[in-house]
Amino acid sequence: MDITDKKIIGILANDARASLTDIGAAVDLSPSAVNERIRRLVTSGVIRRFTLEVDHRILGFDVLAFVWIALATDADESEFRSFIASHPAVAECHHVTGAWSYCAKVRMPTLGDIEPFLAELKARRYLARSETVLALSTATERPVTLPPATRRSG
Repeated sequence: MDITDKKIIGILANDARASLTDIGAAVDLSPSAVNERIRRLVTSGVIRRFTLEVDHRILGFDVLAFVWIALATDADESEFRSFIASHPAVAECHHVTGAWSYCAKVRMPTLGDIEPFLAELKARRYLARSETVLALSTATERPVTLPPATRRSG
Protein backbone atom coordinates (compact mmCIF):
# COMPACT_ATOMS: atom_id res chain seq x y z
CA MET A 1 0.00 0.00 0.00
CA ASP A 2 1.45 3.35 -1.02
CA ILE A 3 0.57 7.02 -0.47
CA THR A 4 -1.87 6.95 -3.41
CA ASP A 5 -3.79 4.05 -1.86
CA LYS A 6 -3.95 5.98 1.42
CA LYS A 7 -5.27 9.05 -0.40
CA ILE A 8 -7.93 6.92 -2.10
CA ILE A 9 -8.95 5.46 1.27
CA GLY A 10 -9.15 8.98 2.72
CA ILE A 11 -11.37 10.15 -0.14
CA LEU A 12 -13.67 7.12 0.19
CA ALA A 13 -13.80 7.53 3.98
CA ASN A 14 -15.02 11.08 3.46
CA ASP A 15 -17.47 10.14 0.70
CA ALA A 16 -17.93 6.47 -0.24
CA ARG A 17 -20.00 7.63 -3.23
CA ALA A 18 -17.16 9.63 -4.81
CA SER A 19 -16.89 8.80 -8.50
CA LEU A 20 -13.87 7.04 -9.94
CA THR A 21 -13.35 10.11 -12.13
CA ASP A 22 -13.28 12.47 -9.14
CA ILE A 23 -10.97 10.18 -7.16
CA GLY A 24 -8.70 9.82 -10.18
CA ALA A 25 -8.48 13.58 -10.58
CA ALA A 26 -7.50 13.93 -6.93
CA VAL A 27 -4.74 11.30 -7.11
CA ASP A 28 -3.68 11.82 -10.74
CA LEU A 29 -4.83 8.42 -12.02
CA SER A 30 -7.32 7.24 -14.63
CA PRO A 31 -10.71 5.99 -13.44
CA SER A 32 -9.77 2.44 -14.45
CA ALA A 33 -6.52 2.61 -12.45
CA VAL A 34 -8.47 3.89 -9.43
CA ASN A 35 -10.99 1.08 -9.85
CA GLU A 36 -8.18 -1.49 -9.93
CA ARG A 37 -6.60 -0.04 -6.77
CA ILE A 38 -9.96 -0.09 -4.95
CA ARG A 39 -10.52 -3.69 -6.08
CA ARG A 40 -7.07 -4.67 -4.68
CA LEU A 41 -7.76 -2.84 -1.40
CA VAL A 42 -11.05 -4.74 -1.03
CA THR A 43 -9.54 -8.10 -2.02
CA SER A 44 -6.63 -7.68 0.41
CA GLY A 45 -9.01 -6.79 3.25
CA VAL A 46 -7.79 -3.22 3.75
CA ILE A 47 -11.27 -1.99 2.80
CA ARG A 48 -13.72 -4.31 4.56
CA ARG A 49 -16.96 -2.68 3.49
CA PHE A 50 -18.56 0.49 2.19
CA THR A 51 -21.06 2.05 4.56
CA LEU A 52 -22.85 5.27 5.35
CA GLU A 53 -22.98 7.72 8.20
CA VAL A 54 -26.36 8.44 9.74
CA ASP A 55 -27.74 10.85 12.31
CA HIS A 56 -28.60 8.47 15.15
CA ARG A 57 -30.84 11.02 16.86
CA ILE A 58 -33.05 11.36 13.80
CA LEU A 59 -33.32 7.55 13.77
CA GLY A 60 -34.44 7.60 17.41
CA PHE A 61 -31.21 6.54 19.13
CA ASP A 62 -30.75 9.55 21.37
CA VAL A 63 -28.48 7.91 23.96
CA LEU A 64 -24.81 7.12 23.37
CA ALA A 65 -23.11 5.31 26.23
CA PHE A 66 -19.81 3.61 26.87
CA VAL A 67 -20.17 0.51 29.02
CA TRP A 68 -17.00 -0.65 30.73
CA ILE A 69 -17.31 -4.37 31.36
CA ALA A 70 -15.36 -6.65 33.70
CA LEU A 71 -16.13 -10.24 32.74
CA ALA A 72 -17.15 -12.67 35.44
CA THR A 73 -14.42 -15.18 36.23
CA ASP A 74 -16.60 -18.06 35.00
CA ALA A 75 -17.81 -16.25 31.87
CA ASP A 76 -17.26 -17.93 28.52
CA GLU A 77 -15.36 -15.16 26.74
CA SER A 78 -15.91 -16.58 23.28
CA GLU A 79 -19.66 -16.74 23.95
CA PHE A 80 -19.59 -13.16 25.28
CA ARG A 81 -17.79 -11.93 22.15
CA SER A 82 -20.39 -13.60 19.92
CA PHE A 83 -23.24 -12.15 21.94
CA ILE A 84 -21.85 -8.62 21.99
CA ALA A 85 -21.01 -8.72 18.25
CA SER A 86 -24.60 -9.67 17.40
CA HIS A 87 -26.38 -7.29 19.80
CA PRO A 88 -28.15 -4.54 17.81
CA ALA A 89 -27.42 -1.81 20.38
CA VAL A 90 -23.65 -2.37 20.30
CA ALA A 91 -21.91 -0.11 17.80
CA GLU A 92 -18.39 -1.11 18.86
CA CYS A 93 -16.76 -3.30 21.46
CA HIS A 94 -13.06 -3.29 22.30
CA HIS A 95 -10.97 -5.68 24.39
CA VAL A 96 -8.99 -3.31 26.62
CA THR A 97 -6.14 -3.26 29.11
CA GLY A 98 -6.38 -2.16 32.72
CA ALA A 99 -9.12 -2.80 35.25
CA TRP A 100 -11.77 -3.59 32.62
CA SER A 101 -12.09 -6.46 30.15
CA TYR A 102 -14.08 -4.67 27.44
CA CYS A 103 -15.46 -1.26 26.50
CA ALA A 104 -18.71 -1.32 24.52
CA LYS A 105 -20.09 1.70 22.67
CA VAL A 106 -23.86 1.36 22.70
CA ARG A 107 -26.68 3.40 21.19
CA MET A 108 -30.11 3.28 22.78
CA PRO A 109 -33.42 5.07 22.20
CA THR A 110 -33.75 6.09 25.86
CA LEU A 111 -31.82 6.03 29.12
CA GLY A 112 -34.25 3.41 30.33
CA ASP A 113 -33.00 0.99 27.67
CA ILE A 114 -29.55 0.74 29.27
CA GLU A 115 -30.77 -1.14 32.34
CA PRO A 116 -32.29 -4.07 30.37
CA PHE A 117 -29.05 -4.31 28.36
CA LEU A 118 -27.04 -4.61 31.59
CA ALA A 119 -29.61 -7.04 33.02
CA GLU A 120 -29.16 -9.25 29.98
CA LEU A 121 -25.38 -9.28 30.46
CA LYS A 122 -25.95 -10.26 34.11
CA ALA A 123 -28.54 -12.93 33.26
CA ARG A 124 -26.09 -14.53 30.82
CA ARG A 125 -23.47 -14.52 33.62
CA TYR A 126 -20.99 -12.39 31.64
CA LEU A 127 -20.82 -9.48 34.02
CA ALA A 128 -18.72 -9.24 37.18
CA ARG A 129 -19.12 -5.46 37.29
CA SER A 130 -19.66 -2.55 34.94
CA GLU A 131 -19.54 1.21 34.69
CA THR A 132 -21.69 3.14 32.26
CA VAL A 133 -20.59 6.55 31.00
CA LEU A 134 -23.05 8.68 29.03
CA ALA A 135 -21.90 10.89 26.17
CA LEU A 136 -23.39 14.37 26.49
CA SER A 137 -22.29 15.34 22.98
CA THR A 138 -19.79 14.26 20.34
CA ALA A 139 -16.94 16.63 19.59
CA THR A 140 -15.66 14.53 16.69
CA GLU A 141 -16.29 11.11 15.21
CA ARG A 142 -14.39 9.84 12.19
CA PRO A 143 -14.98 6.64 10.25
CA VAL A 144 -11.26 6.38 9.36
CA THR A 145 -8.18 8.05 10.73
CA LEU A 146 -4.96 7.70 8.77
CA PRO A 147 -1.68 8.94 10.22
CA PRO A 148 0.11 11.58 8.20
CA ALA A 149 2.41 10.18 5.52
CA THR A 150 6.04 10.03 6.54
CA ARG A 151 8.91 10.53 4.17
CA ARG A 152 11.75 8.10 4.03
CA SER A 153 15.09 9.41 2.96
CA GLY A 154 17.37 7.10 1.15
